[in-house]
Amino acid sequence: MRRFSQRNSLVTLSDINITPLLDLAFVLLIIFIIMTPSIRSKEDHSMELTLPKGGAPSRQIDPKDVNLVEISPDGRYMLNRRLMDLNAIEQTLVATFRSNPNLIVKIRADEEGRNKHLYGIWDILTRNGITQVSLETAPARR
Repeated sequence: MRRFSQRNSLVTLSDINITPLLDLAFVLLIIFIIMTPSIRSKEDHSMELTLPKGGAPSRQIDPKDVNLVEISPDGRYMLNRRLMDLNAIEQTLVATFRSNPNLIVKIRADEEGRNKHLYGIWDILTRNGITQVSLETAPARR
């Protein structure tokens, strides 16, 4: 009768320890969960606004021609992610319009905000001949 010994170097392991692999997967998952909110694309905006419903997706526009005006519900204004008052916004938009006649002003206003804040921006644009204006809305549900 032949004996099998454990001294044979050709013995293969049939067990694979996956614990370190699972530990690595969980650590990566936690890192991605923590980092996801801080990663923002160019289309994300600085103010958290609830846009009114309606409209269709906008056409493709050169990003260099666009200035973004955001209006919070309590009447704070931001121009290109910088908090400004109406006079500073007017000076900046007029100077930009003089150097770039293709200027497009996108306005994002919260649906719960008062119209008087929107009218202030609209008045600035019409007084200075800036006619390419886009009022952003949330896409309509189908």
